[in-house]
Amino acid sequence: MTPVYAIGDIHGHSAKLDDALGLVEQDGGPDARIVFVGDYVDRGEDSRGVIDRLVTGLAEGRNWTCLKGNHDRLFERFLAKPEPQHDPHLLVGYHWLHDALGGKSTVESYGVTVPERIRQYDLAAQVHDAVPAEHQAFLQSLHLKYQIGSLCFVHAGVRPGVPLDDQVENDLLWIRQEFLEDDTDHGALVIHGHTPVEYPELHGNRLAIDTGAAYGRTLVPVVIDDEGVFALTPQGRQRLERQGQP
Repeated sequence: MTPVYAIGDIHGHSAKLDDALGLVEQDGGPDARIVFVGDYVDRGEDSRGVIDRLVTGLAEGRNWTCLKGNHDRLFERFLAKPEPQHDPHLLVGYHWLHDALGGKSTVESYGVTVPERIRQYDLAAQVHDAVPAEHQAFLQSLHLKYQIGSLCFVHAGVRPGVPLDDQVENDLLWIRQEFLEDDTDHGALVIHGHTPVEYPELHGNRLAIDTGAAYGRTLVPVVIDDEGVFALTPQGRQRLERQGQP
């Protein structure tokens, strides 16, 4: 099996992305196959830089696959014409610019200041004009799911009991407890982000790789090959053992 690398939620931290890409290139070379599981924007200070790095890499022909995260969809919908779209999956009282979600930092990374009083419609028009067309096209092109043999890459997880080919977008981007608390075989090892962990966690049916870059922790890439599943660190590969296994 050709090694497959995966990088979890970046959340606007371009320097951490560069560090993670450096570890991947050191391990697998410049042509390494990488799957990014989404959430490129929000919370960190350089969402624009993150997207620019990914857009540039794809244009250079890198073997990269970029999935859509729930935060990427929030950003995409805010840019929608003729007016921004609200994501109904959000909790009541929340919106993309709410402090808990971090959209304001994404807007500011594109040079748009968010005043104390402005209608979302008017702000969205300013942001739409500030975000390069290739960045908007990138958001619209993101995949919801990517499968390689017995591996299935998604952002948040999958709905237990539903075939992988029949999964719906809201679950792939937002599901949490129903997926995390289920230990049944999904037909593939599900590699996902969305729910932060301190270090990549390998479970019987899933591999969690959101290592909390949004909250100040290191962005830890992983690699899967015939030898097993490994986290990549400055000290080299660290084998991941299945949780609960001796």
